[in-house]
Amino acid sequence: SGETVSIPNPKIIYKNSSKDMVQVELPYPGAVTGKSFSVIGKAVGNWFFEGSFPVKVYDTKGKEIASSVAQVQNGEEWMTTNLVSFKADIVVPESYIGPAVLTLQKDNPSGLQEHDASVSFSFVIEY
Repeated sequence: SGETVSIPNPKIIYKNSSKDMVQVELPYPGAVTGKSFSVIGKAVGNWFFEGSFPVKVYDTKGKEIASSVAQVQNGEEWMTTNLVSFKADIVVPESYIGPAVLTLQKDNPSGLQEHDASVSFSFVIEY
């Protein structure tokens, strides 16, 4: 190993959101992960619905390859405007290796597009 994989654009892309609303601690943009990893961070309470929100992994062509649910941690109160800790456990297919995009989506029970919000960034699934 020891090879470097170049990531196109490892910056964080915020859609109707900002780092004040969602902070991902792990993995970070451009990180190299295994097929099974946790997404850990904090998000404002209104990103959650019933204490959770969707997390998805896409391949470089935009096809969804894994999804999970971020859950509030430590019994924290999610009906708040403060940042609340979350964790989501992701498992991607055994066959997948290479660049991918992690997307955290605000839970939007209304289904109205104007209420959609997300945070996305590239990373690499390597082992």
